[in-house]
Amino acid sequence: MITVQLNKPGFEYDIHSLVKAFFPAQDVSVGVGERETEEEISFHIVTNYLENTIEIIFYDIEDFKYQLRQQKVVEVDFSDRRETKNRLKQAYYKMLCAYTAKTLPWGNLTGIRPTKIPMAFLEEGKDEAFIRRYMKETYFASDEKISLSIEVAKRELALLSKIYYQNGYSLYIGIPFCPSTCLYCSFTSYPLHLWENKVDLYLDALEKELDYTAERFRDKHLNAVYIGGGTPTTLAPHQLERLIGKIRESFDLSDCLEFTVEAGRPDSITREKLIALHRLGISRISINPQTMKEETLRIIGRRHTVKQVEESFLMARELGFDNINMDLIAGLPNETLSDVEATMRQIKKLAPDSLTVHSLALKRAARLSMFREEYKELTFENTWETIDLTARYAKQMGLEPYYLYRQKNMAGNFENVGYAGSGKAGIYNILIMEEKQTIVACGAGSVSKRVYPDGRIERSENVKDVSQYIERIGEMIERKRVLLED
Repeated sequence: MITVQLNKPGFEYDIHSLVKAFFPAQDVSVGVGERETEEEISFHIVTNYLENTIEIIFYDIEDFKYQLRQQKVVEVDFSDRRETKNRLKQAYYKMLCAYTAKTLPWGNLTGIRPTKIPMAFLEEGKDEAFIRRYMKETYFASDEKISLSIEVAKRELALLSKIYYQNGYSLYIGIPFCPSTCLYCSFTSYPLHLWENKVDLYLDALEKELDYTAERFRDKHLNAVYIGGGTPTTLAPHQLERLIGKIRESFDLSDCLEFTVEAGRPDSITREKLIALHRLGISRISINPQTMKEETLRIIGRRHTVKQVEESFLMARELGFDNINMDLIAGLPNETLSDVEATMRQIKKLAPDSLTVHSLALKRAARLSMFREEYKELTFENTWETIDLTARYAKQMGLEPYYLYRQKNMAGNFENVGYAGSGKAGIYNILIMEEKQTIVACGAGSVSKRVYPDGRIERSENVKDVSQYIERIGEMIERKRVLLED
């Protein structure tokens, strides 16, 4: 365990994220004053916020004794919070690099949306040379990641030029059921076999929330609809028809550029469901294998085969779907570089219209984190070579990067990148990441985000528990009313 002791509150999240990036397998505790723990401490950092300086001291702990490793004093002006944070992170980063003898691809950049930096500068009219210099000097990011963020920012700006920011919105609908829960998953999802008799009750409540949303936004432009989860295709064909029919009946879709249903798990996909989705005008679906290695699928708890992935994809093509995304995860347990390449070769043969490559992020609520001892024999590998490999295969498929984001505790401190062919980029994916437009989210565990003209963002969360969502739907609607009222 690594402990960070502060003399007073300040920048705890940034410090935790940066230390965790260098030590992803270790627990990191950040707090004011000395903190008691029963865990063995391997490394201790003291950070003191003084009058015009920040003092940072690194200690090794050997035989329960502190051994001074590094010490640094940084001059700051605490009235400038942004610059103070940058200087603190720069000092921490340099000291951690010296301690570990390694650098990070994104440098000390710990935010989840790296493209916001170049996008803001591009909108201000700054040139690429300025952006490169700023990201190198401020965040110590690598040339490769700076180039990626600029490339994606330019594509996003072009795609978002079609979007109504102030007088538009997008709609997310959560279906919190899955065939089974994956080992790494922390999303709101419940095994369908335990909840089948409540799905229609869930849809009853969801329709009430959709009715409120449709009425509240009747004078706004709806730009994108995304049905996610969970796994939306755990719904029976008649339930999918009920839900999508309700959306089409209640909302004006004349300005809708994209209607996505995350089909997700191949073991939830049937011909009847795909026929229903196609007939209802769904423009984009996602079929997500995560890997094309049978052994890994078993380890992570996905009860489908590689053959089912292929069959589901080819069936969707046969039925006329011409915008199919596939999701993969780099860094899955026991997978090597050659395993990832084998997956990419099989994906290349299928030729999806877009591909999202995630780097594994071990969230606290995931089974893999909660029951760590049970899975201690598993190994995790994610490297520059892995990420470069997936990027190279995406390019061979004619797919270009169009959005990226990062998560806490991501293996290898890399990123999630969405690649797409011409005209196939997922607009909703960009909107949810760049936070330039209000997104109204309906369903258990969903989070609505209201974006104000000045860039301020406020959120409203629905309860995660399905039974509570059904019983308290009036309260969920009231939360939305408070968030969305003028």
